[in-house]
Amino acid sequence: MTLTIGVHSSNPSLYHLYHLSRLGFAQEELAPLGETVVFHPYTNGARTGELLTSGVIDFGGTGSTPPITAQAAGHDIVYTAVSAPRPEHGVLLVPEESPVRTVADLKGSTVHLAIGSWQTHLIAKALDDAGLSYAADITAVRSTDDSERLVRTGEIAAWVAQGERLAAARRTGGLRTLIRTGDVISDRSVFFTRRDLAESRPDVIEALTRALRRADEWAAAHPRRAAEIASADLGGSADDWETALETLPWTIEPVTDAFIAEQQEAADIFHRTGFIDRPVTVDHARARKAADQAV
Repeated sequence: MTLTIGVHSSNPSLYHLYHLSRLGFAQEELAPLGETVVFHPYTNGARTGELLTSGVIDFGGTGSTPPITAQAAGHDIVYTAVSAPRPEHGVLLVPEESPVRTVADLKGSTVHLAIGSWQTHLIAKALDDAGLSYAADITAVRSTDDSERLVRTGEIAAWVAQGERLAAARRTGGLRTLIRTGDVISDRSVFFTRRDLAESRPDVIEALTRALRRADEWAAAHPRRAAEIASADLGGSADDWETALETLPWTIEPVTDAFIAEQQEAADIFHRTGFIDRPVTVDHARARKAADQAV
């Protein structure tokens, strides 16, 4: 069997696993199980549930929002692992001289963010905590390469920045952090697959998790080389990428009740504000035990 791993640049663990595959990462873990590994690069992590269901990929990873929207769309996914929290992964930026001092001050404003990514979770929960609605109280617009300029000129009120773009913006100065990711959500990388694979081949899932841990250990031990890979492939300076990558925990953890509760809170907010059109029970995205499958 050939296992297809989905990879996109927004998931750092899978991104570096992909680039390390030439060194045998992933294949060494899967070969003893009679599996071969190929990678399927794509750009929009929000499509991961669709790609799993259609059989284009067998395994993927994103931030916190795409698996919830995948469940809402009827995709039968199963969580397999998560990263440790990433409190410094991103921030909501406003101009230094902006009158916006709290999230509540954003009411009626335009905010740029990567809609459908973990950034939606961040903004929706921050607004919810302030008694506001993601759907009703701000205008959420998808970020572009022009977002930094627009927030600096005051044409938009705020911008969610992450990674090397955040490092570059901070280096330039002139922007202020309104909220930090870790003050609102845990912001984990999340890994998931189709139910049939999760329940029929737990050995494969365990091997993939080991491969992710190896890739994370390599990135943590070689931050400059990891930064150079990202810079050459995605643009931006290696210095800014190194700054960004050094904020990540590079730790893969099991799916816990606490994580499921975090996701359920996000799902409830998304449904209440209309970001998803039906309620989601996050706990359904767990693998069933063998005894339960037999019933």
